[in-house]
Amino acid sequence: MFRFFIQLILLSIFLTFSSNSKNYEKIIINGNERISNETILVFSEIQDNIPLDENSINEILKKLYKSGFFKDVAVKIENNNLTIDVLENPIIQTVLIEGIKRKKTKESLYEILSLKNRSSYNSTLIKKDESAILSFLKDDGYYFSKVTSSYQDLGDNKIDLLYQIELGEKSKISKISFIGDKKFKDSTLKNIIISEEYKFWKFLSGKKYLNENLINYDKRLLNNFYKNKGFFNVVIESSFANYLGNDEFEIIYNISSGNKFYFNEFNLNLPLDYDRANFQQLDNIFKNLKGENYSLNSIDKILKEIDKIVLNEQFEFLKSTVNESIEDNLINLTFDIDESEKFYVEKINILGNNVTLEEVIRNNLLVDEGDAFNELLQTRTLNNLRGLNFFRKVETEILDIDNENKKIINITVEEKPTGEIMAGAGVGTGGGTFAFGVSENNFLGRGIEFASDISVSTESLKGIISMNNPNYKGSNRSLNTSLESTITDRLKNFGYKSNKTGFSVGSGFEFYDDLYWNTGVSSYVEKLETDSTASASMKKQEGSYFDTFFNHTFSYDKRDQRYKTSDGYISRFSQNIPLISESYTLTNTYDYKIYNEWLDENIFSIGFFGQISNSLAGKDIKLSDRLYLPASKLRGFESGKVGPKDGADFIGGNYAASINIATSLSQILPNSQNTNFSVFFDAANVWGIDYSSSLSDESKIRSSVGIAVDFFTPVGPLNFSLTEAITKGKNDITESFRFNLGTTF
Repeated sequence: MFRFFIQLILLSIFLTFSSNSKNYEKIIINGNERISNETILVFSEIQDNIPLDENSINEILKKLYKSGFFKDVAVKIENNNLTIDVLENPIIQTVLIEGIKRKKTKESLYEILSLKNRSSYNSTLIKKDESAILSFLKDDGYYFSKVTSSYQDLGDNKIDLLYQIELGEKSKISKISFIGDKKFKDSTLKNIIISEEYKFWKFLSGKKYLNENLINYDKRLLNNFYKNKGFFNVVIESSFANYLGNDEFEIIYNISSGNKFYFNEFNLNLPLDYDRANFQQLDNIFKNLKGENYSLNSIDKILKEIDKIVLNEQFEFLKSTVNESIEDNLINLTFDIDESEKFYVEKINILGNNVTLEEVIRNNLLVDEGDAFNELLQTRTLNNLRGLNFFRKVETEILDIDNENKKIINITVEEKPTGEIMAGAGVGTGGGTFAFGVSENNFLGRGIEFASDISVSTESLKGIISMNNPNYKGSNRSLNTSLESTITDRLKNFGYKSNKTGFSVGSGFEFYDDLYWNTGVSSYVEKLETDSTASASMKKQEGSYFDTFFNHTFSYDKRDQRYKTSDGYISRFSQNIPLISESYTLTNTYDYKIYNEWLDENIFSIGFFGQISNSLAGKDIKLSDRLYLPASKLRGFESGKVGPKDGADFIGGNYAASINIATSLSQILPNSQNTNFSVFFDAANVWGIDYSSSLSDESKIRSSVGIAVDFFTPVGPLNFSLTEAITKGKNDITESFRFNLGTTF
């Protein structure tokens, strides 16, 4: 009985469908002028000799409207004919944008429009384009812009489409605030983010305008900063802009840092047929990291080591995952390395690169055409491309082809501006400075860093043009060149004036883990002058010199991070070796600094600096080659005004050395968000005179102790120190107060 009822219901449905469906003998299309009958049939997806009911006709209507070519469509069956009446949308002869003066902005707007010249008019796409224009302008800081569209009928079913834009004023960031359980002071966090507060003199910076993309980037920077400091559960809970009126906004970042976490146990799971001995280096890294602060940088270092092993051992078809488990404030990490789907790369398509040359992108690929696909290396490839900072987005897609063992990879990039204009100024105890520079990180689309800078200080004027290819011909070695000219006027205090012009060529690469080697050759023409009060020995050095040096630097960097370092050390040794010279001056420099965190956010550091400059030919080194201590190495004394003197002039020495001990004190004024305190002890010496045996080399340990204050002012960072000299030479000039104030434009 039940089966009978089911059959009855199905029969009823069939009869109902048959009664509502209509057959037709032919298709008649009316009203189309530009769009062919065949094209309309393709859009409608009508199948021959299949009866149509009301739902089918509605589907045809939807598909024809969706094509965007028609303003009105009617579909009906009468007299055994399927009749399709269409009214075509007019053709857009020209798309016009008015209200934008800046050519580059207008070109960018044309690129994002869906409707182009020769497109069919489509009211839906016009609304979409209006939204796209507003979104683009919003990203550029114009939060109150307006867009209206209109068209001019040209006859013959053609129109001109006009987008009229009212830009309004750019929305400025009047204030940046950080709230919540943030652990760090505002002055520290403001140095992490890119956005900055608006000041009337910042006429070059575009970072002072409200930009949603920039705010999202700020959130990522803050998130990475906190996680590198051990705050595994940090949440940038919200970031929002509070409108203050007069086109000004306050950006507020709400931060929940949570507790600090530490690395505990590390585990590495490998496929059964893999030899663990090949991964021995990972065990050493795991051992060194146990008990250390949780850090994204440390995890990245582990993943890089895995990549290196994969490349060296030629493992194929691998993927890795990182699993984290938490016990109190300890994190256990398990790295699972498994075999991935096995296929080879047939082809790699690079899409979206209108400026960047394809070879620049391909030089960063770790998986190439014909290679076995390796998920680990493909992930590293994408990170390499993002790290270039040429692209707003980098996306990848893997496509199947007929060959089951091969696939095609599409890499799509969205380029962004890579040029920058910079200007900055500073004033302090040592005088004033001004700097202006223009840089381009993707010069001519070749991935070359180009920079042109000029700087002016109380005693020098320097101009330099430099180019650097960070990955020359895919070798992972940089190639750099520079042209520079420097005028240094030190007649008043140091007895000489120098005019130096020349060029340099060099290269650098990572020689070993965290060990970098930079080498180069430089040639300079230099003219030395002295004044009438200079000694006879100093006057003998007047004249023109031509020098060519081979220089190299070894840098071993084990810091946890370069900004706000809290752990690790950096050791640097450099030499300037004469190849062609009159005095053949050899200069050796060593610089070392170690950091350690104590009592919650206090950073303790010890630094050592040493420098030696002597002639290999037994001659007197030039006045401009003599050594002076950097101002930061000996506080409590005027810069350069310690050590040997010749008459009234401080002449520097053949030797210089310093020891610097400092610690920050976060417990002093902990609620002051823009003030940081530290105490320091400096000890240093400058000695040695090779050009005269009658002068005292003034070899004596100079030392001082003091307190330093860093204050984030509305103008820019201000730092000052109060220092008391403990020991000094008889001719040294002390300086108990020193300050520096800087800003950018």
